[in-house]
Amino acid sequence: MFKTDLEIAQECVMEGIDTIAEKVGLSSEDLEHYGKYKAKIDLEVLRRNETKPDGKLILVTAINPTKAGEGKSTTTVGLGDALRRLGKNAMIALREPSLGPVFGLKGGAAGGGYAQVVPMEDINLHFTGDMHAITTANNLISACLDNHIHQGNELDIDIERVTWKRCLDMNDRALRQIEIGLGPKANGVERKDGFNITVASEIMAVLCLATSLEDLKARFAKMLVAYNTKGEPIYVRDLHIEGALAMIMKDAIKPNLIQTLEHGPVIMHGGPFANIAHGCNSVLATKMCLKLADYTVTEAGFGADLGAEKFLDIKCRFADLHPNAVVIVATIRALKQHGNVPFEELKEENVEAMLAGCANLAKHIETIQAFGLPYVVAINEFATDTQAEVEALQNWCQTHGHPMALSQVWAKGGEGGLDLAKIVVDLCEQPNSYHPLYDVQASVEAKIETIAKTCYGADGVEYTAEALEQLAQIKANGWDQMPVCMAKTPTSLSDQDKLYGAPKGFTITVREFRPSLGAGFIVALTGKVLTMPGLPKKPAALNMDIDEQGHIVGLF
Repeated sequence: MFKTDLEIAQECVMEGIDTIAEKVGLSSEDLEHYGKYKAKIDLEVLRRNETKPDGKLILVTAINPTKAGEGKSTTTVGLGDALRRLGKNAMIALREPSLGPVFGLKGGAAGGGYAQVVPMEDINLHFTGDMHAITTANNLISACLDNHIHQGNELDIDIERVTWKRCLDMNDRALRQIEIGLGPKANGVERKDGFNITVASEIMAVLCLATSLEDLKARFAKMLVAYNTKGEPIYVRDLHIEGALAMIMKDAIKPNLIQTLEHGPVIMHGGPFANIAHGCNSVLATKMCLKLADYTVTEAGFGADLGAEKFLDIKCRFADLHPNAVVIVATIRALKQHGNVPFEELKEENVEAMLAGCANLAKHIETIQAFGLPYVVAINEFATDTQAEVEALQNWCQTHGHPMALSQVWAKGGEGGLDLAKIVVDLCEQPNSYHPLYDVQASVEAKIETIAKTCYGADGVEYTAEALEQLAQIKANGWDQMPVCMAKTPTSLSDQDKLYGAPKGFTITVREFRPSLGAGFIVALTGKVLTMPGLPKKPAALNMDIDEQGHIVGLF
């Protein structure tokens, strides 16, 4: 009987956070302690190391996952531990989990098995309060906006064209579309509104792309919140609250230091979803790791069509980052799904279906090659994998000339990632020709078409009438010279949830545009992707409990 992730984490005898900090040259004075095992790192650390050369940057991405996820965070953690076992000064940079998936279906983002970060319960619940700060800042904008309208509407805001939504860090479909201000006049002006999940808030995107508190404040000021009755944009700066927002975020902007089960240093900071946002941990966290360590292992959400594309086209462009190697995580169960095996039958051996599903892996490899980066395929082993399936996948990789390693980090921790780590070290020594896929000065349509054809394999792009109208306004306001952040289903290369494998002969339909001016990109929503998820029929919350002694059960 396998132990649960939570049981494994609870057995870990953690080292004090000061001890973890010392491993990368930090002292207790550089930290703001949040108990014994987690702390925030003072931004002065980054300024102090400004002239120090960056270490190697390794991105972990994946194929299109099943609804349960394929262990990308697990691989990231295991690889970091494996590099340290090889004697390398390595750090890991991860995103913070959202409470929505924790109580829903997918689970948290702390890794799994013997490749986890701890304290696991804290990380997956309230951690250091960053999510709460983001939620509060987002909703302060909503409160001030509606108060301004109620108090006379000096800015002449058109209540039919308020673009800013409230947010909550929970999967709550009932809040997608709501009406506010109902009842007496004192309750405010009646209008339609809605909620995003916190990780889809532009506050989160801004936090993850800001380089300082002043930059954060400046980005807040540029965020679009509404239009006036003349059709002119209204920004946060028009409400004069960018200073208050920065004040709320004064602690949240500082990266969080934690540890792996093997006591390796980890910075976990920021957590935008990759299907509806840009899917990467903060620029500050990544840059801090690059200054403190010789190897930084980081991950970008979902498959290479989403997280990796945004990491390489948006984050690296903005932060002037140059990756050295990419790890593409593949699992036999996900490949079988891409070979059209139903989710309920993925535990059964099916070599033929798995090999058919390798078309999906091949497409993601093509995407990474298009960015000019060296890569290795990490076969993330599951207990249900059979020897025949593993050997068939290894043979497929060898036949097609793809570097490959079997990753057993879930079962063995860093020891199970040594083969992968050795390949990664070699890849990092190779020169590469990394470059973004598109010129940011190209038209919005050209940028989207490049992404759709190169990363998805689409024939082209179509736009709804609403999207075309929004695009015309984007161009009229001069907002079109920015990167594009695609919001798309993570389970398929297409914009259709269950179109598995590497489909051909399809088009991507953009149904809506949302300018994220503070973040510095245009969000293009496709298919049925939602910025406020819902809970499944049997949420994970049903299995969770805590006893009188504070002992948690059911949290994975």
